[in-house]
Order: sequence, then C-alpha cells, then structure tokens
Amino acid sequence: MTDAAASLPVRRLSNWNAAELQMLVDDYGSPLYVLDLERVRENYRRLAAAFPDAEILYAVKANALGDVLATLREEGAGLECASAGEVQRALEAGASGSAVHYTAVNPPARDLDWIVDAWDDHPELTVTAGSADTIDRLADRGYDGRLCLRVNPGIGAGHHEKVQTGAAAKFGVPAERAVSVLKDAADRGFDVVGIHAHVGSGVSSDQLDDHREFVARLGELARDVNEALRASNSQTGSEATRETSELEFVDVGGGFGVPYRKDEEPLDLASVADATREALGEVDARLTIEPGRYFVADAGVLLTEVNTVKEGRDTVVAGVDAGMTTLIRPAMYDAYHPVRNLTVDAAPDSGTAGSSAAEGRETIPQTVAGPICESGDVFCSDRDLPASERGDLLAIGNAGAYGYEMANQYNSRPRPASVVLDGEDSRLSRRRETVDDVTRVEREARTVRD
Repeated sequence: MTDAAASLPVRRLSNWNAAELQMLVDDYGSPLYVLDLERVRENYRRLAAAFPDAEILYAVKANALGDVLATLREEGAGLECASAGEVQRALEAGASGSAVHYTAVNPPARDLDWIVDAWDDHPELTVTAGSADTIDRLADRGYDGRLCLRVNPGIGAGHHEKVQTGAAAKFGVPAERAVSVLKDAADRGFDVVGIHAHVGSGVSSDQLDDHREFVARLGELARDVNEALRASNSQTGSEATRETSELEFVDVGGGFGVPYRKDEEPLDLASVADATREALGEVDARLTIEPGRYFVADAGVLLTEVNTVKEGRDTVVAGVDAGMTTLIRPAMYDAYHPVRNLTVDAAPDSGTAGSSAAEGRETIPQTVAGPICESGDVFCSDRDLPASERGDLLAIGNAGAYGYEMANQYNSRPRPASVVLDGEDSRLSRRRETVDDVTRVEREARTVRD
C-alpha cells in the first residue's frame, strides 16, 4: 500500500491504491478504517529530524489504536495521555512509566484514584495538573511524585474555535499565577519537573506568529519559575537538587496542522522548529513537544459504500453506510475531508488516479450523507465527484486522526472495524462491533440486578 508518496511531507488521498483498498473492503466489509503504520513512521521521523534535541510525546487522543501506540514507542516517542484509560492503554502497549505523561483536565475521582495506584508501580510517571485544586486532590491521595503544571498563556490558535485551547479558561492555571502555584507544590514535597501549555489543534503555517508568541510566553515563564524555585531552595538552606531548584522540561504542546485540502501546503516544519527554538530562548530545561494529528492524519482513510443515490431539489445525494457516528469531524467542526470514488479509479479504463472517465461517468456536484437521523450527518455538500452509483466504494481522506477515537454508538449503530497496513502486510487491528456489543452493558446490568 505504501508508494513513493510515503516520503513526501503530505500523503494525498490520490496517492492511495484504489484497487488495494477495494480488496480490503472485500475482506473486512464497510465501513472500514485503514491506517498505514509505515506512513506513521515516516511522519515521526520527519518531525524528529526537525526537532532533534526535543523530547517527543505522541498525543494519544488523536488515535489510541494499540498498533499505533506500539509503532510510535518503537520509534522512540513518549505518550501523552488525556485520561486514565489512555494511560492504561499506553502501559499495555509496553510504555514505561518514564515515557508516559498524564495530562489531567478536570479529572474525575476515579481517574485520579487509578493514576495514583499506577504510580505505585510506575514511579517515573509524570502527572500534569491544570489547577491548584487538582494538585490538592493528588496530595489528598498521597501523590507527591513528578508534577508538571499546565498553564494558560492567554493565546490560542487552531483550525476551529472549539480546539483553540491556549486561551480557554477550561485549560490550565493563568500564567501569572503559575510561579506561586509551583512554589507551593515544591514546598509541599512534589517533584516539580515541568510546565506545559497547548495553543490549539491544527495550527497552520499562517498562524506561525501566534505559535511564536505562545512559545515566547512559555519561555519567559520557565525562566521565572526556575528563578523562583532556586530562590526558594536557597532560602530554605536545603541541598540544591534538580527536583527542587529547576524545571526538567518545557512542554509547548503539539497542534502541528496537516493539509486537508488539495490546495493547502504542508506545514513547513523547519520554519516551525526554528521559530520554536528562537521564541523559547535560553532556558535551563529541555524542549518537549506532543503532536498527535501530524503523525496519523494522512496515514488513515475511511472506506464507505454507496447504498442510495437520489436526486433532491438542489443536489444529488449519495447515501453511504458511514455516518457522523463513524467520523464526526465534518458535523462537529465543519471539517473538510477529501472524498474519492475508488470504484471509478480502480476501473481498468480509468487511466490515472483521480480520473472520472471510467464507465462514462460524468463529474457532478454531490452531497455525501450518512444513515444517521440528523441533518448534520453529511460528509460534504455539492462536492464535484464522479456520478455515484449504488455499490460504489468511496474513500474519505485524512481520517487517521480523531476519526475512530470520536466514533460513537448513536442510533444504536456499532462502530466499524480497523485494519492496519505494515509494509506489504495487512491485518485486522480492531474487529467490527455488533449490536450485541452495543447492548452488552445493559444485559450485564440486568444480570447483576436479577
């Protein structure tokens, strides 16, 4: 499935082999997520080359598939986890405690209980707290291990207002309060190791100024924190140690965007890396980054079959068996995903990839919609595509990030299967759910009740 495009900065939907994707659906059914592990490796290596001195964590929330976690661990990435469940999956994928950061956002009690229990077996685990209250709750549970503070720098960026986290009150301690919060934590015996912030998701090259300003604020804060910790250590007369006198790392988050549209250029990683290092300035701490989307977005596609074609008043609707329960990004963020008719492109007389000449198909505006009983269940509207026919196989591109992770069982619809490609091999990585899977928790509850 890999080809010459694997080494390019972005893999377009047209670079996927239509016939091979059709064969996967023949074997595993539709809808189907397909993820190319070799492309994940290529993306990691490209970013690691741009940031050779940085610690790289993978933001697990982008795609928590066990094969993805294991692949990135083998490449050397640590794992940044947004929940106790993601930490559990990271450890099950073979990560050591030292490679795992748990970033708590208003963590439920059961999450903190689980994390503190896991800390007993993995004392090198790092917990990132987003409030003084969370630090108190950790202390109440006996945790005094590696602590990072998530700060709110007051500047956000990203592809949609719902993912611009850097200025949202929900995330982090206001930067102007960070020094006092960290000094207090150090005085209480926590192993203060870092500060963290995340500007947002899907940051593009034209938002580089926002990224630079965001990183500059973190660099200034890191210098203030180090000065305060050293001063506090000196005043107490204790022996100067790394744990009490300076930060170990400054985590500037991820958010590195990828192009979803054909006319969008890939992120200039060299420029981003240079801007990051310049903006951070001289800090007695290592740089940490935590991309998610960048590693997996263009490594994945969603395959879906056309089951209904009808002419509406203003558009032709191609109804497919995937929906907003399968890929919610278009409905939730008005996100653009490329769409390709693989049946047309795989036809013997189709010519080059992307041709619409096969079988005499003309290109017409179409709305691709799913089976969910919601008007928002639409992947694209009035998109120019080869005229769809029942049984056609469509591919939805850049589905490797926040695709299956945000899938759900609304309308009692089982979630799809996932297949991974690894060189010339393919394998089922996650089986297709059944309605029995959807209702199992109810049956088990009845069993307990009765």
